Order: sequence, then structure tokens, then C-alpha cells
Amino acid sequence: MNYCKLCLYPDTKPDLTFDAEGVCSACRAYEARKSINWEDRKASWEHLVTTTNLKGESDYDCIIPVSGGKDSFYQTLKALDYGLKPLLVNARTCDLSDIGRSNLDALSEVGADLLEVVPNQSLRRRINRYTLETIADISWPEHVLIFTVPVTVAIEKKIPLILWGENPQNEYGGPKEWQDKSDLVPNRWLQEFGGLNGLRLSDVCEALDLCYGDMSHYRYPTDTSGVMQKFLGYYFPWDGIENAKLAAQHGFDTPIQPVQTHGFDYENLDNYQTGIHDYFKYLKYGFGRASDICSNRIRRGVMTRREAVEHCKIWDGRSPVTYLGQSLDETLEKIEMPMADFKLTCNRFANKELFECSQRSWPRPKFEVE
Repeated sequence: MNYCKLCLYPDTKPDLTFDAEGVCSACRAYEARKSINWEDRKASWEHLVTTTNLKGESDYDCIIPVSGGKDSFYQTLKALDYGLKPLLVNARTCDLSDIGRSNLDALSEVGADLLEVVPNQSLRRRINRYTLETIADISWPEHVLIFTVPVTVAIEKKIPLILWGENPQNEYGGPKEWQDKSDLVPNRWLQEFGGLNGLRLSDVCEALDLCYGDMSHYRYPTDTSGVMQKFLGYYFPWDGIENAKLAAQHGFDTPIQPVQTHGFDYENLDNYQTGIHDYFKYLKYGFGRASDICSNRIRRGVMTRREAVEHCKIWDGRSPVTYLGQSLDETLEKIEMPMADFKLTCNRFANKELFECSQRSWPRPKFEVE
């Protein structure tokens, strides 16, 4: 594995590129922010929210898709600062944690209406197991619903603007042509980056003996022409670390202990299954959520690369025996998956070029972070 000379991203990361100097596209995108005229971007934002007839036929100016995380607080507060009346839309996560519930409740106290959409949870658990076993992604249903539910609500309630957070292709490194977009391009974005991972709804329906109607929440609307979808991070410099500080001032709660799979206390707090999702990312690509967070901290100057390496040696790739206080046994029991089957799935999807695998134990890495 080759690593970025500035951060900890490896060349196994999907959609990431490296230049001749060995620097990744995520670091270059962050460097490019220094040349952006943020006053012009802010003026464009103000033009959008003051001259566009946002309310139209609705009581709301915009929809903000929220999880209850730190960024949800920032997005909501920014919209309220500019006099917007947002409708916060939450697509219930797969296995909502206690702290996730607490943070959603705190978010509802900020000053905006919160709509929680809770698709069939029994069906969700069946999909969780199926997608874990077929594409090594227990979070497939969650990642699809993040995109489909807010758009469906926007169309049904005739709300003309959806306000997303950061552009992930800019924040985490992606194809250059997507890095500086202000708009989320609906159908193409969902196919490229929206979490489908090549798995179609029809595949899930056939495998689980479902009718298409059972998957209505997972279907992306065919006509989104009346809905603008904007990245707030295009108009204002995005900083998840500062967002966490702001959120904490408004009731955002964090765990006492660092989160099992990355060692920080402000990321991925809403879903007990995220420990499994993070672990499979590590098995497939050789890096985990700790590397993501540390790389962002390196770019913002709050952590040195050496400090980040030491942190990731401790936290990246930890087997998720617990996550946010819930045991792996309990998480697997909810999706009716025996531990033996889970370990077989781990070994089946582990990148054999990076890991030694055994039927009886967790995969062991063949490499060390440089």
C-alpha cells in the first residue's frame, strides 16, 4: 500500500488519485480552498436565499437531511441564521443508539420542526444481513434512505430546496469533476456515490422475495425537476471539528469513552451497526474511520502526521466487539446472524493481498501503517 505524503489516505481508497508528488486528491482539494473567494461564495448563498421564492406552495423554505450528528446542528443553525424556515428530515438509521436518540431530541430543540421517517424495521434487518453477506455493506439500506427519503418528502410537500452538508468528493477525495460542485446531481450522484454499490433494488426484492411496493422508501423519485439540491459546504468552508464544538453548545452529546472503531468522541454516534460497517471498510481497503478523521485533522493543522500514525495503529481495524456500549453479539442477534457466519463473512471479504485469513479467527493484517 502507498500512502499520501501529507495525510494517511492509501491508494486502496476508491475514487482517490495521487499526483506526481505523492499527494492525494483530498489534500489537494483542501489546499485549493485557500484560493476560493469565500466572500463571493457567501454572496451567492445570500442571493439564493433572498431572491429565490423558496416557500412556493409550502410552509417551509428548505429541507435539511439530518442524522442528529454534529453537522446536522451546524446546517440547521446556519439556515436559521439566515432567516430560513427549514424542515429537518431524518431517515431512521438501522439500529438507533441511545446517544443518537438523545441527539435527535436535542436537535429538535434548536428551533426547527423535525420529521422522522421510520421504514419497516423488520424488513430493514433482513436487508442488513443480506447486503452484509452479498456486498459486505451492512449499512446499504441506511445509505440509500439518506438520499431517497428527503427528496421524496421535498416533492410531496412541495419544498423547493434540499440543503446538504459537505460535498464528500471534496472533503474525502473523489473524481476531480465532482469536487467543486455546488449541486448534488440527483440520479447520477446516487448511482456513483449514493451507496448502492452495484446492488439494485430489484436484486434485493428478488433475493428476499419482496414486491416492489415493499421497497417504496428505497426508491429514488423519477422526477426531481422542482427540487434544488445544494451543498452548504460549497458556500462556507466546511470544518467538522468546529461543527462539533458548535453542536456541543446546543445540546449535542458525546460518549464518555472514545468510539471503538476510530478513537474519537464526535463521529458516527447514531447507529450501533456502524462498528460493523467501519470494520468491513478496513477489511476491504486496509484503512478505517480513524484514518478518515485523522486525515481531516492533519489538513486542518490540529494533528501532526506522526501523531495520526500512532493513533491509527491503536484504533484502525479494531474488531467491533462493542460499539457505543452495545455488544457485537447483540447487534448480530437483531439481524439473526450467528457469530460463526459473521466471521466467515469477514474472512470472505477481507482483501487477501492485505490480510491473512482463517476460518476460526479475525483476519490479521499483513502490513503496518507507515
